[in-house]
Amino acid sequence: MEYKHFSHEHNLSMYQVQPGQQLRCSGCDKFCDKTIYACWHCQFFLHEHCGNATRYIKHPFHASHYLILSPYPTYPSNCFVCNACGTNGSRFSYCCALCEVDLHVNCAFLPPKVTHKAHPHELVLNHSSQTAGHNQVCKMCRKALDSKHWSYECLVCANYGVHTLCATNEIKMGLYQMDDGSDSEPRDQGAPVAQPGGQVVQGELTAMEALAILMGLPNASAYV
Repeated sequence: MEYKHFSHEHNLSMYQVQPGQQLRCSGCDKFCDKTIYACWHCQFFLHEHCGNATRYIKHPFHASHYLILSPYPTYPSNCFVCNACGTNGSRFSYCCALCEVDLHVNCAFLPPKVTHKAHPHELVLNHSSQTAGHNQVCKMCRKALDSKHWSYECLVCANYGVHTLCATNEIKMGLYQMDDGSDSEPRDQGAPVAQPGGQVVQGELTAMEALAILMGLPNASAYV
C-alpha cells in the first residue's frame, strides 16, 4: 500500500519498524516505532500520526486564526520555538505565520486532561500564561516553569504545575477538526495581504494561499 504525503515528492510505503532499528521521523524528529510511512530512497519516515495529521486545525490556544500544518519552519533561521513546550523545532509545525505562533505536531494534540502516577489528582492542560506564578518550579523535574509556555496543573492542589513534557507523552489526534466536521479548506475573510515585492492580493484567500504568499512561494499550488 502506497501513500502520498504533501511534504514529500515520492510515494511512501507502510513499514513495520523492527526491534533495534533507529529511524527518525521527518515530521517530529523523534525516533519511530510501530508502523510508519517510509521513503527508503530519501530516508524519509513519518509516524502514522505525523503522516495523518490534518492540514488545518482551529486550536483554542490561538482561536483567532487557523493553524496550518507546515512541513518546514517559516523563519529564515529554519527553526522555530514551540509556544507549547518552549523547545526548538525544525520539522513539521502547526503555525500561524501572521502571528508567529508555532506548535510541534505532538504539542498541538496534547490531551486536555491527564493522570500521572506521581500525583493523585487529574492534571489539566493550561494554555494561558496568566495563571503561572513567578519562580514556580515543575513539581516533577524541579526545574523552572516558564510562564510563557503551557503546563499541566492540578485544580485541587494550589500551585501544583508540571511541564507538558514531564506530564505526558500521549497525543490525541483529531481533537481540533473543522467546526462542521469537514476537511474543506478554511477561507480567510480578512484584509488584503501584501505579497513580497509590494503586490497586494484583494479578496478572499484560502489559508494555504495566505501561507504561500507569506512564505514567498510563487503560487499556492506549489505548496498544496
